[in-house]
Amino acid sequence: MDTEAQPTERDRSSHPDSPGPEGRSRFALVARIADWLPGGRITLTLFLCLAFLLVLNTFVVQPFQIPSGSMEQGLRIGDRVLVNKLAYRFGAQPQRGDVIVFDGTGYFGDADYIKRVVGVGGDHVACCDKQGRIEVNGRAVDESAFLHPGDSASSVPFDVVVPVGRLFVLGDHRSDSSDSRDHLGSPGGGMIPVGDVIGRADWILWPYDHRKHLTRPSAYARVPGPEGAHG
Repeated sequence: MDTEAQPTERDRSSHPDSPGPEGRSRFALVARIADWLPGGRITLTLFLCLAFLLVLNTFVVQPFQIPSGSMEQGLRIGDRVLVNKLAYRFGAQPQRGDVIVFDGTGYFGDADYIKRVVGVGGDHVACCDKQGRIEVNGRAVDESAFLHPGDSASSVPFDVVVPVGRLFVLGDHRSDSSDSRDHLGSPGGGMIPVGDVIGRADWILWPYDHRKHLTRPSAYARVPGPEGAHG
């Protein structure tokens, strides 16, 4: 009498190494698409990689090439920075000291720009105090760690209150930067809407010998909120 257990159809179909009907249909669909495309699986793989890069570039990170010397000495012409497009999503807001990329259409010009946030909504930003420093909400800011050597904080005096939902931005190379100071009489008073910010520049990727992580300077850490300035 043969007592050896015989595998049933249920046993074979439930084997962990056997793809189920859904798995087989997915594989078959991929195979059909690959057969339909010129180049087969190689072309399909390239399409999938391009789609992944497109999604990544649209929603997560984006490379940006520095077009001018307005952010020297930290960011040089031709440097490529990685812009974090998720930095200000999910309720986060730009902070004083952040280096941001924004769409300047209607405010600076029809292009993307990179500048440093000096004032956020409600801030009182003025220049300059007796030592030639910018003041934010009554607190002098020592910008010597990132300001271009030989530059003053500003050769143009200003005294503004940043509207809620906007940003006052300056280049680190003040003598070679067109920024909020130059557009005080323009629509919006040179203040960038937060909604036009593309993201925060977090890394210099290229050239390799200049590669580094961009962090928020400690110079702004002791600046009080706007309530402290007006209360």
